[in-house]
Formats: sequence, C-alpha cells, structure tokens
Amino acid sequence: MLTKEQLLETIRHLHDPEFQLSLTDLQLVRDMVIKEGRVSATVLLSNEDPAYKDQVQEQVIAAFAQAGAAEVHLRFRPMSEFERNEAARKQAEHTAAPAEAEPVRDILAPESGIHFIAIASGKGGVGKSTVTVNLAVALARLGKKVGLIDADIYGFSVPDMMGIEGRPELVQNRIIPVERYGVKVISMGFFVEENTPVIWRGPMLGKMLRNFFQEVNWGELDYVLLDLPPGTGDVALDVHQMIPQSKEIIVTTPHATAAFVAARAGAMAKHTNHDIIGVVENMSYYQCSACGQKDYVFGRGGGAKLAEELHTELLTQIPLGAPDNHVAEADYSPSVYKENTETGQLYLELARKLIGKVE
Repeated sequence: MLTKEQLLETIRHLHDPEFQLSLTDLQLVRDMVIKEGRVSATVLLSNEDPAYKDQVQEQVIAAFAQAGAAEVHLRFRPMSEFERNEAARKQAEHTAAPAEAEPVRDILAPESGIHFIAIASGKGGVGKSTVTVNLAVALARLGKKVGLIDADIYGFSVPDMMGIEGRPELVQNRIIPVERYGVKVISMGFFVEENTPVIWRGPMLGKMLRNFFQEVNWGELDYVLLDLPPGTGDVALDVHQMIPQSKEIIVTTPHATAAFVAARAGAMAKHTNHDIIGVVENMSYYQCSACGQKDYVFGRGGGAKLAEELHTELLTQIPLGAPDNHVAEADYSPSVYKENTETGQLYLELARKLIGKVE
C-alpha cells in the first residue's frame, strides 16, 4: 500500500533552487491525500517562474508514478512569508554552526497587541470547534495573522477538521506551529497517538496550556483564537486566569436547553471580568437545496434569548450542514467552508463584525 512517507522519499533528490535543500526537507509538498492509488498534494513554490513550476510538476509526478501512484493531482501556491522564513532558518541550520536560541516572544504580554478570542459553549455537540475553525480561516482570508489553539485538550478535533496531516517541528528548542489556510495551529492532537485518550488532572492540563503559549514560536500575530472545552471546567478557568485581556464568543444552538446551559459559560466569563463579544447560533435552520425553504429543526430563538440574557449581541446564525468538500481535493478538509459558499460568506461577515468590535 502506497504511503505518504514512501512518496516523500521519492522526491528527496529534488532540490529547491533558492534554499538549496530537498523539497522533502523543506516540507514543500504538503496536504497529501492517497486514495485507491490516486495521489493529490499541494506544492509550495519559492519561485513563481512558470518554467520552474512546470519542471517541478513534471519531476514530482514522475517520481510519484514510479513509486506506484496511478494518478497524481498537484495544486501549487507560492510560499507565505512565514514559510519562507522557516525555509531560510532550515537553510541556515544546514550551513552554519548551532546558534543560541532567541528568546520566545511572550504573546501573553499586554503590550503584544494580540487580540485573544476564546470560543466557548455550555455543552458539547453544538459545533463550537466548527465555528472556531471557520472564524479563524475567515480572519486569515481578510488579511489577519491568526493563531489557533485547540485548548479542548480532552476532545481535540481541530487538526482533523482542518485536514492537517503534518506535525509541528522543533527548531532550536522552539515548537513551530503547523500552518493551514493561513492559520497557525497548535493542538494536543499533535502530541498524542491517534485516538489515545488523555488521562490528566487539572494541574497537568494547565501546564500543557502554558506550554502552548510560552514554548511555541508563533511569530507575528493579530489574533489568537482558543477553542475551549465545553462547560466551565479547569481548562476554561485556566484560560481565563492566564489571559485576563481575552474576550469571549459563546456558541449555542437554537434549542432552549442548549441556550440555557450556554448561559453558564457566559456567566463564568462575566464572573472573571471577561467581555462577551456576542453569541453565535449554530445549526439555526436547514435550508433545502432544491427549493430554498428553511426548516428550523432545532427550534427557534435560543441564540437571541441567550444574547439578551447576557446583555450582548446575536452575531450570526449559521445553518445546519457540512462543507461540500471532496477527499481527492489537494486542499481537502472536512469542516472548512470555501470562501465562495453561502456559509463561507456568513463566516466572513462574522469575522468583519469581530474585527469591528475589537479593533
């Protein structure tokens, strides 16, 4: 059976002309999906010369085909500024003597200018992580530099939702977050084996969270979104204590009970003197693709009632559904809506509202 590791090994001999390292060492071939012998992947280009792109495409397809790929689909994009910096760092590590690591920037310092937005809910199953992921991507699409911390340490799901297959790197004793859709991501899911349960007590959870803030080289950021665990447990309390300047968005469904339970998360934010930006009502309705009729399968009014109770605003109502993404796509992810879809536009409008409120 064809594996990602086998394919990456076949292109180790291909070197990037600018950074003089292999495409594999530079991790310039990403988001690889293998299904029934068909391979799709994203290739990052340090050089946008069409002739270079054609050369890389021909070489990678040939290497993958020789390894046994029946069909190869490649998607190309230029390297981001962050990715170029990482490539330059790897190049320097190969050519220079080891240097003493620079101090990690303290993103928690009030003078950092970073806006921290915690996404909370009263209970699980309301789509809080889906809202977090799509809001982060929408902010990045609007040109913001975004970090996302999957702080739901027991129920981490962000890497899978965003279609992330890679893992963070350790460079000069600093963790480099994985970047996807322009969002820098750190999650507990990167540091445990697949489907292994996390059996930790409160103090260990707090220590891991602090590492996410202090041991990660985040670079320049405008926003950090935190996907909190549902409810009002240890992790949510730790986040509120670590980041007194953070603001909060509460996610609920229209169902009266879900809104009633979500009010507890809002009460906790108020009790710890954190501003509530507003409420997002998820799964508000199901819209028929054929006739456009809206069916309110979980009832109506829960989000508006919660916003009124918390003396805040109902920011948006997101319909029930899932992105129409295909596994064979090079940029496949199970939960990120494309920008040109109706729901993708709702998230862009939510991001604009957030920017207007905090900036």
